[in-house]
Amino acid sequence: MSNVKKVLIVGGGIGGLATAIALQKTGIETEIVEKQKEWNVYGVGIILQSNALRAIDALGLTEEFLSMGTTHSALHIRDSQGNMIFDAPIHPSGEFNMTGGIPRRDLHEILLQAAIKHGTKITMGTTVEMIENADSFVYVKFTDGTSGTYDLVIGADGVRSKVRNMVFGEIEPTYVGQAVWRYTLKRPENLENITMYYGRNAKAGIVPMTKESAYVFIVTAEPGNPWKQEDQLHVLMREAFGEFGGLIAELCEQITDPKEVVYRPLETLIVEKPWYRDRVLLIGDSAHATVPHLAQGAAMAIEDALVLAELLQQDVPLTDILDEFMERRFERCKFVVENSNTLVQWELLQLEGRLPKENNPNAIVAQSLIKMTETI
Repeated sequence: MSNVKKVLIVGGGIGGLATAIALQKTGIETEIVEKQKEWNVYGVGIILQSNALRAIDALGLTEEFLSMGTTHSALHIRDSQGNMIFDAPIHPSGEFNMTGGIPRRDLHEILLQAAIKHGTKITMGTTVEMIENADSFVYVKFTDGTSGTYDLVIGADGVRSKVRNMVFGEIEPTYVGQAVWRYTLKRPENLENITMYYGRNAKAGIVPMTKESAYVFIVTAEPGNPWKQEDQLHVLMREAFGEFGGLIAELCEQITDPKEVVYRPLETLIVEKPWYRDRVLLIGDSAHATVPHLAQGAAMAIEDALVLAELLQQDVPLTDILDEFMERRFERCKFVVENSNTLVQWELLQLEGRLPKENNPNAIVAQSLIKMTETI
């Protein structure tokens, strides 16, 4: 096993908690600092492709996921009025021939309780103020006035990572020209799988999350990233569904509370390799933030955690481990980010009527998800 015995993880989201669980299971002591004073998980639901379910299983949390979330056996593709275009099969990752849906808060709670169970120390309401790399340790000063030394510091603090900007310099995410709107509602009877609707001006969908709940979403072009009036978000979201008919139009009538609308301008980022400087490593969105078009953000973060935990069991210098981590993770994560960005670009071109006929968004989705089933 490497000489890494004590690790600081900055950020208590999906990637940070998954890393804590994976490392604790190998006997490495972990601490998480989270800048929020209390957990306030942003978002509605989350789609987990088959490789994400495989990764959750590797953490030992399949039973917990199945007790709170739901699974899907196919993806239904429809036009704006609900007429069938085709049904897409699920590409299996090992034994996992399904996708999953779960409220984001529930997934976070599963990971949080597992991290606590495995012995992770979690400090809320503080983050890093200073990071100093040394030959054999990292010295960290925190915003609450305390300090500590660690064998490794992991920046898992999201797309606007403080760790990244402190250690790597200012690297800003790029706004892609689209936004996604989400809203939770009661799961319709007989809705078993994710259903996607493709309109002229937008794409939308219905995602089952639990036995009782689902969420609707719509992706819209938002040139210039305009500000949206918060008390009108429900009205604006319903208006965005104007061209859609059938079931999803009926469900949109339930969008009545502006406070329950989650509106998110979409940003992307890929940090050039390596994602480490001495004993500080970036993972998840702090290194490779992706738009949701392939539903791979959570999967990539959890995979980062699993690969790192595996490699840290080797009795080799830390630099060799982190170099191997980059070999295992960089191209795969870059592939997800770039193909997701391509889908955004093609959707915007399609909106303008300028998408070349040979460019097939459904084909790039299928090819990408097949690649994601490969062993990590």
